[in-house]
Amino acid sequence: MKKDTHPEYFDAKITCNCGREFIAGSTNEAIKVEVCSKCHPFYTGSQKLLLEAGGRVDKFKKKYKMK
Repeated sequence: MKKDTHPEYFDAKITCNCGREFIAGSTNEAIKVEVCSKCHPFYTGSQKLLLEAGGRVDKFKKKYKMK
């Protein structure tokens, strides 16, 4: 096998905007993310309901006079 073809692998410290930090394997030493599983709306249960999106559909239909 060829030498020096693979990048160096680190135990990267991943930091979220919410303040959570955890360790994962990566070729980078540190990673900053905007959303993690602790603050993501899908995992926290605070995501928008489909009913809220329905208003946009009604607005579109009204705008283009669709039934």
